Amino acid sequence: MSKLIIAGQLLREVAAGSCGLVPGFVVVQGEEITDVVEGEIPLSADVGSQQALICPGFIDTHLHLPQFDIIGAHGLGLMDWLSRVTFPAEERWADSSVAASMTRQATQKLLASGTTAFAGYATVHHDATRAAMQCVESLGMKAAIGQVLMNRNSTAALCRSTSQLLQEASALADAFPANGRVEFAVTPRFAVACTEDLLVGAGLLAAEKKTLIQTHLAESIPECQLVSELFGGTSYVDVYQRAKLLTRRSVMGHGIHLNAGEMNALKEADAVVAHCPVANSFLSAGAMNRRRLRDAGVRIALGSDVGAGYETSMVRVARSMIETATALGSGFPTAAEAWHLITGGNSDALGWPEVGRLQVGASADLLVIQPDTAWLNNHTDPLGMLMFGWDDRWIRQTMVRGKFRYRRG
Repeated sequence: MSKLIIAGQLLREVAAGSCGLVPGFVVVQGEEITDVVEGEIPLSADVGSQQALICPGFIDTHLHLPQFDIIGAHGLGLMDWLSRVTFPAEERWADSSVAASMTRQATQKLLASGTTAFAGYATVHHDATRAAMQCVESLGMKAAIGQVLMNRNSTAALCRSTSQLLQEASALADAFPANGRVEFAVTPRFAVACTEDLLVGAGLLAAEKKTLIQTHLAESIPECQLVSELFGGTSYVDVYQRAKLLTRRSVMGHGIHLNAGEMNALKEADAVVAHCPVANSFLSAGAMNRRRLRDAGVRIALGSDVGAGYETSMVRVARSMIETATALGSGFPTAAEAWHLITGGNSDALGWPEVGRLQVGASADLLVIQPDTAWLNNHTDPLGMLMFGWDDRWIRQTMVRGKFRYRRG
Protein backbone atom coordinates (compact mmCIF):
# COMPACT_ATOMS: atom_id res chain seq x y z
CA MET A 1 0.00 0.00 0.00
CA SER A 2 1.51 3.33 -1.05
CA LYS A 3 2.36 5.91 1.60
CA LEU A 4 1.87 9.67 1.27
CA ILE A 5 3.58 12.23 3.52
CA ILE A 6 1.74 15.56 3.86
CA ALA A 7 3.67 18.21 5.77
CA GLY A 8 3.19 21.75 7.06
CA GLN A 9 1.59 23.52 9.99
CA LEU A 10 -0.87 20.99 11.42
CA LEU A 11 -4.20 22.22 12.79
CA ARG A 12 -4.70 20.15 15.93
CA GLU A 13 -6.80 20.33 19.07
CA VAL A 14 -4.45 21.72 21.75
CA ALA A 15 -7.07 22.18 24.49
CA ALA A 16 -10.70 21.25 24.92
CA GLY A 17 -12.64 23.12 22.23
CA SER A 18 -9.63 24.97 20.86
CA CYS A 19 -7.16 24.41 18.02
CA GLY A 20 -3.56 25.42 17.59
CA LEU A 21 -0.75 25.05 15.08
CA VAL A 22 2.02 22.49 15.33
CA PRO A 23 4.72 21.93 12.69
CA GLY A 24 4.79 18.34 11.53
CA PHE A 25 3.53 15.83 9.01
CA VAL A 26 0.75 13.35 8.46
CA VAL A 27 1.22 9.91 6.93
CA VAL A 28 -1.66 8.62 4.80
CA GLN A 29 -1.92 5.01 3.72
CA GLY A 30 -5.03 3.82 1.93
CA GLU A 31 -8.06 5.61 3.36
CA GLU A 32 -6.65 6.41 6.81
CA ILE A 33 -4.16 8.54 8.65
CA THR A 34 -1.56 6.06 9.93
CA ASP A 35 0.82 8.44 11.67
CA VAL A 36 1.02 12.04 12.87
CA VAL A 37 4.48 13.38 13.72
CA GLU A 38 4.97 16.76 15.38
CA GLY A 39 8.10 18.89 15.40
CA GLU A 40 9.59 18.48 11.94
CA ILE A 41 8.63 19.30 8.38
CA PRO A 42 10.64 16.96 6.14
CA LEU A 43 11.97 18.33 2.86
CA SER A 44 11.10 14.99 1.30
CA ALA A 45 7.36 15.37 1.95
CA ASP A 46 5.14 14.47 -0.99
CA VAL A 47 2.76 17.37 -0.41
CA GLY A 48 2.97 20.61 1.59
CA SER A 49 5.58 23.11 2.75
CA GLN A 50 6.71 25.11 5.77
CA GLN A 51 4.05 27.74 5.00
CA ALA A 52 1.22 25.29 4.26
CA LEU A 53 -1.67 24.72 6.65
CA ILE A 54 -2.64 21.04 6.89
CA CYS A 55 -6.17 20.95 8.21
CA PRO A 56 -8.90 18.36 8.73
CA GLY A 57 -11.69 18.68 6.18
CA PHE A 58 -14.44 21.06 7.27
CA ILE A 59 -17.78 19.73 8.49
CA ASP A 60 -21.13 21.44 7.82
CA THR A 61 -23.99 20.39 10.10
CA HIS A 62 -26.88 21.98 8.19
CA LEU A 63 -27.34 22.49 4.44
CA HIS A 64 -29.88 21.86 1.66
CA LEU A 65 -28.62 20.08 -1.46
CA PRO A 66 -31.44 21.34 -3.76
CA GLN A 67 -30.82 24.97 -2.82
CA PHE A 68 -27.31 25.60 -4.13
CA ASP A 69 -28.67 27.35 -7.22
CA ILE A 70 -31.13 29.65 -5.41
CA ILE A 71 -28.55 31.52 -3.32
CA GLY A 72 -29.19 35.25 -3.28
CA ALA A 73 -33.00 35.59 -3.24
CA HIS A 74 -32.76 38.50 -0.84
CA GLY A 75 -35.38 40.63 0.87
CA LEU A 76 -37.88 37.94 1.89
CA GLY A 77 -38.81 36.58 5.28
CA LEU A 78 -38.59 32.85 5.92
CA MET A 79 -42.16 31.86 5.06
CA ASP A 80 -42.30 33.98 1.88
CA TRP A 81 -38.85 32.75 0.85
CA LEU A 82 -39.97 29.13 1.20
CA SER A 83 -43.18 29.56 -0.80
CA ARG A 84 -41.83 31.86 -3.52
CA VAL A 85 -38.28 30.55 -4.00
CA THR A 86 -37.50 27.28 -2.25
CA PHE A 87 -40.53 25.10 -2.85
CA PRO A 88 -40.63 25.78 -6.62
CA ALA A 89 -36.92 24.96 -6.82
CA GLU A 90 -37.37 21.73 -4.88
CA GLU A 91 -40.17 20.61 -7.20
CA ARG A 92 -37.51 20.12 -9.88
CA TRP A 93 -36.23 17.11 -7.95
CA ALA A 94 -39.24 15.16 -9.16
CA ASP A 95 -36.75 14.21 -11.88
CA SER A 96 -34.06 12.14 -10.13
CA SER A 97 -31.57 12.91 -12.93
CA VAL A 98 -31.88 16.59 -12.00
CA ALA A 99 -31.22 15.64 -8.37
CA ALA A 100 -28.11 13.68 -9.30
CA SER A 101 -26.78 16.51 -11.46
CA MET A 102 -27.43 19.16 -8.81
CA THR A 103 -25.83 17.00 -6.13
CA ARG A 104 -22.69 16.59 -8.24
CA GLN A 105 -22.50 20.36 -8.68
CA ALA A 106 -23.13 20.98 -4.97
CA THR A 107 -20.51 18.50 -3.81
CA GLN A 108 -17.89 19.97 -6.14
CA LYS A 109 -18.57 23.40 -4.63
CA LEU A 110 -18.28 21.94 -1.15
CA LEU A 111 -15.00 20.18 -1.90
CA ALA A 112 -13.58 23.34 -3.48
CA SER A 113 -14.52 25.17 -0.26
CA GLY A 114 -12.91 22.50 1.91
CA THR A 115 -16.05 20.74 3.17
CA THR A 116 -15.60 16.97 3.22
CA ALA A 117 -18.50 15.99 5.50
CA PHE A 118 -22.00 17.34 6.05
CA ALA A 119 -25.54 16.79 7.29
CA GLY A 120 -27.98 17.76 4.56
CA TYR A 121 -31.57 17.82 3.40
CA ALA A 122 -32.76 16.47 0.07
CA THR A 123 -36.46 16.87 -0.89
CA VAL A 124 -39.67 14.88 -0.44
CA HIS A 125 -38.79 12.86 -3.55
CA HIS A 126 -37.72 9.32 -2.69
CA ASP A 127 -35.88 8.43 -5.89
CA ALA A 128 -34.16 11.81 -5.95
CA THR A 129 -32.96 11.42 -2.38
CA ARG A 130 -31.57 7.99 -3.17
CA ALA A 131 -29.80 9.39 -6.25
CA ALA A 132 -28.29 12.21 -4.18
CA MET A 133 -27.06 9.79 -1.52
CA GLN A 134 -25.51 7.50 -4.12
CA CYS A 135 -23.72 10.46 -5.70
CA VAL A 136 -22.23 11.55 -2.36
CA GLU A 137 -21.31 7.95 -1.55
CA SER A 138 -19.39 7.63 -4.83
CA LEU A 139 -17.12 10.51 -3.73
CA GLY A 140 -16.36 8.93 -0.37
CA MET A 141 -17.65 11.95 1.54
CA LYS A 142 -19.03 11.46 5.03
CA ALA A 143 -22.65 12.59 5.13
CA ALA A 144 -26.07 12.23 6.70
CA ILE A 145 -28.84 12.97 4.22
CA GLY A 146 -32.59 12.84 4.63
CA GLN A 147 -35.65 12.63 2.47
CA VAL A 148 -37.66 15.62 3.63
CA LEU A 149 -40.93 14.76 5.37
CA MET A 150 -43.82 17.16 4.64
CA ASN A 151 -47.54 16.50 4.47
CA ARG A 152 -49.02 20.02 4.75
CA ASN A 153 -48.43 23.75 4.29
CA SER A 154 -46.42 23.39 1.11
CA THR A 155 -47.23 23.16 -2.58
CA ALA A 156 -49.41 20.22 -3.61
CA ALA A 157 -46.49 18.76 -5.54
CA LEU A 158 -44.38 18.55 -2.38
CA CYS A 159 -46.91 17.05 0.03
CA ARG A 160 -47.16 13.30 0.58
CA SER A 161 -49.24 11.09 2.83
CA THR A 162 -47.84 10.17 6.23
CA SER A 163 -47.77 6.48 5.38
CA GLN A 164 -45.94 6.97 2.09
CA LEU A 165 -43.31 9.21 3.63
CA LEU A 166 -42.60 6.87 6.53
CA GLN A 167 -42.43 3.81 4.28
CA GLU A 168 -40.01 5.53 1.92
CA ALA A 169 -37.91 6.87 4.78
CA SER A 170 -37.72 3.40 6.31
CA ALA A 171 -36.49 1.93 3.02
CA LEU A 172 -33.72 4.54 2.78
CA ALA A 173 -32.74 3.98 6.42
CA ASP A 174 -32.26 0.29 5.60
CA ALA A 175 -30.29 1.07 2.44
CA PHE A 176 -28.05 3.64 4.18
CA PRO A 177 -27.81 2.48 7.80
CA ALA A 178 -26.75 4.56 10.78
CA ASN A 179 -23.02 5.23 11.04
CA GLY A 180 -22.35 4.22 7.44
CA ARG A 181 -20.12 6.54 5.42
CA VAL A 182 -23.33 7.98 3.98
CA GLU A 183 -26.20 7.46 6.41
CA PHE A 184 -29.89 8.27 6.31
CA ALA A 185 -31.22 11.00 8.59
CA VAL A 186 -34.89 11.19 9.60
CA THR A 187 -35.76 14.69 8.37
CA PRO A 188 -39.14 16.28 9.14
CA ARG A 189 -38.70 19.70 7.54
CA PHE A 190 -40.23 21.61 10.43
CA ALA A 191 -43.35 21.40 12.55
CA VAL A 192 -45.24 23.82 10.26
CA ALA A 193 -45.08 21.29 7.41
CA CYS A 194 -45.84 18.17 9.45
CA THR A 195 -48.96 16.90 11.19
CA GLU A 196 -48.54 15.39 14.63
CA ASP A 197 -48.93 11.83 13.36
CA LEU A 198 -46.08 12.39 10.89
CA LEU A 199 -43.83 13.80 13.63
CA VAL A 200 -44.65 10.89 15.95
CA GLY A 201 -43.98 8.41 13.14
CA ALA A 202 -40.67 10.11 12.41
CA GLY A 203 -39.66 9.82 16.07
CA LEU A 204 -40.52 6.14 16.16
CA LEU A 205 -38.65 5.48 12.92
CA ALA A 206 -35.52 7.27 14.16
CA ALA A 207 -35.56 5.25 17.38
CA GLU A 208 -36.05 1.97 15.51
CA LYS A 209 -33.33 2.61 12.94
CA LYS A 210 -31.03 4.53 15.32
CA THR A 211 -30.65 7.39 12.87
CA LEU A 212 -29.66 11.01 13.12
CA ILE A 213 -32.64 13.38 13.30
CA GLN A 214 -32.53 16.78 11.62
CA THR A 215 -35.15 19.49 11.47
CA HIS A 216 -35.64 23.24 11.92
CA LEU A 217 -36.49 24.99 15.16
CA ALA A 218 -37.45 28.53 16.10
CA GLU A 219 -35.89 30.24 13.10
CA SER A 220 -38.32 33.16 12.89
CA ILE A 221 -41.00 34.68 15.11
CA PRO A 222 -43.87 34.25 12.58
CA GLU A 223 -42.89 30.58 12.23
CA CYS A 224 -42.96 30.10 16.03
CA GLN A 225 -46.38 31.75 16.19
CA LEU A 226 -47.69 29.48 13.44
CA VAL A 227 -46.42 26.36 15.23
CA SER A 228 -48.24 27.48 18.37
CA GLU A 229 -51.47 27.92 16.37
CA LEU A 230 -51.13 24.55 14.64
CA PHE A 231 -50.42 22.63 17.85
CA GLY A 232 -52.90 24.15 20.27
CA GLY A 233 -50.54 26.55 22.01
CA THR A 234 -47.78 23.98 22.55
CA SER A 235 -44.28 25.41 22.45
CA TYR A 236 -42.05 24.57 19.49
CA VAL A 237 -39.63 22.45 21.54
CA ASP A 238 -42.49 20.65 23.27
CA VAL A 239 -43.97 19.69 19.90
CA TYR A 240 -40.75 17.86 19.06
CA GLN A 241 -40.31 16.47 22.55
CA ARG A 242 -43.84 15.04 22.49
CA ALA A 243 -42.98 13.23 19.24
CA LYS A 244 -39.72 11.88 20.72
CA LEU A 245 -37.68 13.87 18.23
CA LEU A 246 -35.40 15.34 20.90
CA THR A 247 -32.45 12.98 21.38
CA ARG A 248 -28.69 13.09 21.57
CA ARG A 249 -28.67 12.52 17.80
CA SER A 250 -31.02 15.43 17.03
CA VAL A 251 -29.66 18.43 15.11
CA MET A 252 -32.03 21.39 15.29
CA GLY A 253 -31.34 24.10 12.72
CA HIS A 254 -31.26 27.72 13.98
CA GLY A 255 -32.75 27.79 17.50
CA ILE A 256 -32.91 31.59 17.61
CA HIS A 257 -36.14 32.27 19.49
CA LEU A 258 -36.07 30.00 22.53
CA ASN A 259 -37.14 30.63 26.11
CA ALA A 260 -35.38 29.30 29.20
CA GLY A 261 -37.67 26.27 29.48
CA GLU A 262 -37.07 25.28 25.87
CA MET A 263 -33.32 25.61 26.26
CA ASN A 264 -33.45 23.44 29.36
CA ALA A 265 -35.40 20.78 27.45
CA LEU A 266 -32.73 20.80 24.73
CA LYS A 267 -30.04 20.47 27.38
CA GLU A 268 -31.82 17.58 29.10
CA ALA A 269 -32.19 15.76 25.78
CA ASP A 270 -28.54 16.55 24.91
CA ALA A 271 -29.76 17.69 21.49
CA VAL A 272 -27.70 19.94 19.22
CA VAL A 273 -28.60 23.36 17.84
CA ALA A 274 -26.98 24.04 14.47
CA HIS A 275 -26.20 27.76 14.52
CA CYS A 276 -26.57 29.25 11.01
CA PRO A 277 -25.50 32.90 11.35
CA VAL A 278 -25.23 33.74 7.63
CA ALA A 279 -28.73 32.49 6.82
CA ASN A 280 -30.19 34.12 9.94
CA SER A 281 -28.91 37.48 8.78
CA PHE A 282 -29.89 36.95 5.14
CA LEU A 283 -33.55 36.23 5.98
CA SER A 284 -33.66 38.85 8.78
CA ALA A 285 -34.76 36.04 11.09
CA GLY A 286 -32.83 37.30 14.10
CA ALA A 287 -29.45 36.76 15.73
CA MET A 288 -28.92 33.64 17.82
CA ASN A 289 -27.37 34.43 21.18
CA ARG A 290 -24.76 31.70 21.20
CA ARG A 291 -23.49 32.51 24.66
CA ARG A 292 -27.00 32.29 26.12
CA LEU A 293 -27.50 28.79 24.74
CA ARG A 294 -24.01 27.71 25.73
CA ASP A 295 -24.48 28.99 29.29
CA ALA A 296 -27.75 27.03 29.43
CA GLY A 297 -25.81 23.87 28.61
CA VAL A 298 -27.08 23.42 25.06
CA ARG A 299 -24.67 21.81 22.60
CA ILE A 300 -24.01 24.07 19.60
CA ALA A 301 -22.74 23.20 16.15
CA LEU A 302 -22.33 25.36 13.05
CA GLY A 303 -24.01 25.15 9.66
CA SER A 304 -24.01 27.05 6.37
CA ASP A 305 -27.73 26.56 5.68
CA VAL A 306 -27.20 26.87 1.94
CA GLY A 307 -29.29 28.25 0.21
CA ALA A 308 -30.62 30.87 2.66
CA GLY A 309 -26.99 30.88 3.68
CA TYR A 310 -24.94 32.33 0.84
CA GLU A 311 -21.55 31.04 2.00
CA THR A 312 -20.39 27.52 1.16
CA SER A 313 -17.13 28.16 3.05
CA MET A 314 -17.30 27.02 6.66
CA VAL A 315 -14.44 29.39 7.48
CA ARG A 316 -16.57 32.37 6.46
CA VAL A 317 -19.57 30.90 8.30
CA ALA A 318 -17.38 30.68 11.40
CA ARG A 319 -16.31 34.29 10.88
CA SER A 320 -19.98 35.27 10.72
CA MET A 321 -20.54 33.46 14.01
CA ILE A 322 -17.82 35.56 15.65
CA GLU A 323 -19.21 38.77 14.13
CA THR A 324 -22.76 37.96 15.30
CA ALA A 325 -21.58 37.27 18.85
CA THR A 326 -19.53 40.46 18.84
CA ALA A 327 -22.50 42.54 17.67
CA LEU A 328 -24.65 41.11 20.47
CA GLY A 329 -21.99 42.11 22.99
CA SER A 330 -22.29 38.75 24.69
CA GLY A 331 -18.73 37.53 24.41
CA PHE A 332 -17.45 35.78 21.34
CA PRO A 333 -15.50 32.66 20.40
CA THR A 334 -11.85 33.08 19.52
CA ALA A 335 -10.53 32.12 16.10
CA ALA A 336 -8.90 29.07 17.71
CA GLU A 337 -12.30 27.99 19.05
CA ALA A 338 -13.98 28.68 15.71
CA TRP A 339 -11.44 26.54 13.82
CA HIS A 340 -12.14 23.72 16.24
CA LEU A 341 -15.90 24.07 15.80
CA ILE A 342 -15.82 23.62 12.01
CA THR A 343 -13.63 20.53 12.37
CA GLY A 344 -13.62 18.44 15.57
CA GLY A 345 -16.48 20.32 17.22
CA ASN A 346 -18.93 19.64 14.42
CA SER A 347 -17.75 16.03 14.18
CA ASP A 348 -18.51 15.60 17.89
CA ALA A 349 -21.95 17.16 17.44
CA LEU A 350 -22.82 14.68 14.70
CA GLY A 351 -21.30 11.71 16.50
CA TRP A 352 -18.64 11.13 13.83
CA PRO A 353 -15.34 10.43 15.64
CA GLU A 354 -13.61 9.23 12.46
CA VAL A 355 -13.58 12.68 10.83
CA GLY A 356 -12.65 16.23 11.86
CA ARG A 357 -9.23 15.58 13.39
CA LEU A 358 -5.68 14.82 12.32
CA GLN A 359 -5.13 11.67 14.35
CA VAL A 360 -4.05 8.08 13.81
CA GLY A 361 -6.93 5.91 12.64
CA ALA A 362 -9.02 8.83 11.40
CA SER A 363 -10.31 8.94 7.86
CA ALA A 364 -7.82 10.72 5.59
CA ASP A 365 -10.11 13.71 4.96
CA LEU A 366 -7.84 16.73 4.96
CA LEU A 367 -6.95 19.99 3.27
CA VAL A 368 -3.68 21.39 1.97
CA ILE A 369 -3.98 25.17 2.31
CA GLN A 370 -1.33 27.55 0.97
CA PRO A 371 -2.06 31.19 1.92
CA ASP A 372 -0.55 33.79 -0.41
CA THR A 373 0.53 35.98 2.49
CA ALA A 374 3.13 35.80 5.27
CA TRP A 375 0.56 34.47 7.69
CA LEU A 376 2.76 32.39 9.91
CA ASN A 377 5.78 34.41 10.99
CA ASN A 378 4.60 38.00 10.89
CA HIS A 379 1.34 37.83 12.79
CA THR A 380 0.46 37.66 16.47
CA ASP A 381 -2.58 35.44 15.79
CA PRO A 382 -2.07 33.30 12.67
CA LEU A 383 -5.40 31.51 13.04
CA GLY A 384 -7.20 34.84 13.38
CA MET A 385 -5.43 36.15 10.30
CA LEU A 386 -6.48 33.08 8.32
CA MET A 387 -10.09 33.32 9.46
CA PHE A 388 -10.59 37.02 8.79
CA GLY A 389 -8.47 37.13 5.65
CA TRP A 390 -9.77 33.85 4.27
CA ASP A 391 -9.68 33.14 0.54
CA ASP A 392 -10.99 29.83 -0.85
CA ARG A 393 -8.25 30.00 -3.48
CA TRP A 394 -5.78 29.14 -0.74
CA ILE A 395 -7.14 25.58 -0.76
CA ARG A 396 -4.78 23.70 -3.04
CA GLN A 397 -6.02 20.16 -2.49
CA THR A 398 -8.95 18.49 -0.78
CA MET A 399 -8.46 14.86 0.18
CA VAL A 400 -11.33 12.49 0.96
CA ARG A 401 -10.55 8.99 2.25
CA GLY A 402 -7.02 9.19 0.95
CA LYS A 403 -7.91 10.44 -2.54
CA PHE A 404 -7.54 13.98 -3.80
CA ARG A 405 -11.06 14.90 -4.89
CA TYR A 406 -10.25 18.54 -5.60
CA ARG A 407 -7.05 20.18 -6.83
CA ARG A 408 -6.89 23.89 -7.57
CA GLY A 409 -5.91 24.49 -11.18
